[in-house]
Amino acid sequence: MARVELKHVTKRYDKVVAVNDVSFVVEDHQFAVILGPSGCGKTTTLRLIAGLEQVTEGEIYIGDRLVNNVPPKDRNIAMVFQNYALYPHMTVYDNMAFGLRMRKIPRDEIERRVKEAARILAIDHLLERKPKELSGGQRQRVALGRAIVRNPDVFLFDEPLSNLDAKMRVHMRAELAKLHKRLEATSIYVTHDQVEAMTLGDVIILMNDGVIQQIDNPLSLYHRPRNKFVAGFIGSPPMNFFDGELTEESGKIFFKNKDFGVEIPEKISKRLLEKFEKEVVLGIRPEDIRSEKDLKKPEMAPVMVATVDFVETLGNEILVYYRTENGVSFVSRIPPFNPPEHGEKLSIYFYLERIHIFSSSSGQNISL
Repeated sequence: MARVELKHVTKRYDKVVAVNDVSFVVEDHQFAVILGPSGCGKTTTLRLIAGLEQVTEGEIYIGDRLVNNVPPKDRNIAMVFQNYALYPHMTVYDNMAFGLRMRKIPRDEIERRVKEAARILAIDHLLERKPKELSGGQRQRVALGRAIVRNPDVFLFDEPLSNLDAKMRVHMRAELAKLHKRLEATSIYVTHDQVEAMTLGDVIILMNDGVIQQIDNPLSLYHRPRNKFVAGFIGSPPMNFFDGELTEESGKIFFKNKDFGVEIPEKISKRLLEKFEKEVVLGIRPEDIRSEKDLKKPEMAPVMVATVDFVETLGNEILVYYRTENGVSFVSRIPPFNPPEHGEKLSIYFYLERIHIFSSSSGQNISL
């Protein structure tokens, strides 16, 4: 296996910049996920690594080798696509063996690799079947097996689970995670699904509009978002945002808008004093908002009163959607007990030590 490094990589299509000055390193044996909304440049970045697109500017290294002008077949990478791309007239065995035959690998070695990959993926009993006789999950395993038999330096995955139903996606996520630990392969995985990213990735590369927004491990990305885009994209439901202003009085910092005002905790206010801005956005995760109904003995003062707009009961949790007096909506995630009623007016509490403050102008998190 090998490390992958991109240095200031840009890809232009005429006047459209699909990937803009992207730099990152995926270390040997690491599982990296490129995450972002549709059209953010994540698949283009993967195709640049694979050699399916030509770099406009910058350098791509696989191992110690500059591969900008190396054709895909000579990069020693294996790619698993969104569609399985299996040959319908061939058996599972022949689909997995096809690439090795094209490379003139000896027959005994082909048989050894195919049977070993099939055993790892638990499809050894399917080797004589054809793709039409397989389920979606089984076809995806065959596509994975076709990649594994090549013993590549790098695995590239382009949204490989998006064609599966929800239950099969959960199952295949777990299988992919186990497979990565077993093979210790260098892997780069593209998805727009944050759940896939958070559960699979050692590191997540979050992109938007062709630009990297943050590179971090899943928990840091969730708890320490660098900017408002990251905070709003990671998390389901996403972080709540409230526009307002900061004021300073005697070394203390307060946030205020039309609906509520709070004193910023000392630990956060110290950081805000160093990069103070007046117009800001307060961000808080749904699980850090509670009401008088689900907090039996509140240890803090209520922030405001809000009206219950909608209650979503999910079994393991309840999502409560509120509306402030000025029409601002926000959502709270609470344990699955004692849900409020539609139209109830309740006192709302914030865990203020977990808030984030973002610059209104730049979107940067100025409370980190």
